Amino acid sequence: MAGDGKAVPRPQIIPGARRLENVPWWLLILILAGLLLVFSVFTSERYQDAFRFLIAGVEMTIFLTLVSFALSVILGLLAGLGRVSRNQVIYTIATLYVEVIRGVPLLVQLIYWAFVVTPAIVSALNALGQFILSYLAYEPLLGLAYSLSSLSIQNVDMTGRCIAGLAFGYGAYEAEIFRAGIQSIPKGQMEAARSLGMSHYQAMRHIILPQAIRVVLPPLGNDFVAMLKDTSLVSALAVRELTQLGKLYRGRTFRSFETWNTVSFIYLSMTIVLSLLVRSLERRMRTD
Repeated sequence: MAGDGKAVPRPQIIPGARRLENVPWWLLILILAGLLLVFSVFTSERYQDAFRFLIAGVEMTIFLTLVSFALSVILGLLAGLGRVSRNQVIYTIATLYVEVIRGVPLLVQLIYWAFVVTPAIVSALNALGQFILSYLAYEPLLGLAYSLSSLSIQNVDMTGRCIAGLAFGYGAYEAEIFRAGIQSIPKGQMEAARSLGMSHYQAMRHIILPQAIRVVLPPLGNDFVAMLKDTSLVSALAVRELTQLGKLYRGRTFRSFETWNTVSFIYLSMTIVLSLLVRSLERRMRTD
């Protein structure tokens, strides 16, 4: 400190070094690596062939992510409301769902949905169809009954089973996000709404949830990015998403270096773009 109380700037060996400290070097390195790979795609026949083969997997990955995440948000909202419910039955069911699902690895859940839950559902539908045909000779239901009784597990696409598994698995995590968001709203908001004559449902719908949504949007965005990466787990069930196509292409060409470089770059590109969007959303939420 100088005699007048002002801070004396420290001498710098390299002029402008302080400004260099604020540069996002990690992002620049990733951009440089991406540019090198893009250059390789345009100049190398091997990378071009790998990218053309894998592009269909990118479409399937995005489809799985969008559909599964939309369903998981709906399921998570319902379970989150159950977690803050005063009804003991609803609270117990929601809590049991959250605790059990969060304690089982997602890959195990996908396999369980594909080979345990789905066959059980098909068997139950077969039994329902047989029951209608045997005991309810009601003409308008006969077509539905025949369809249910003849339904086979082979008719259920593996993609649909994986979507159900991803949605059910992530729904437990979205439930905790919604629960935390709802409980972050001061209790006085609910009390004020009830004093105005609103029912609990009306207060939750018009007062609490609109405020909670603003709180939960950033963590929901983070989970969307996580689900994009976790769709790679469905490759264990032979769904032709990005990772599975990478396995197939590598097995066909034995070009591990080009294959997994391209797969990693595509995943990294998608997750970085989504992460930047989530950060922008967080800044906007704080500003608003």
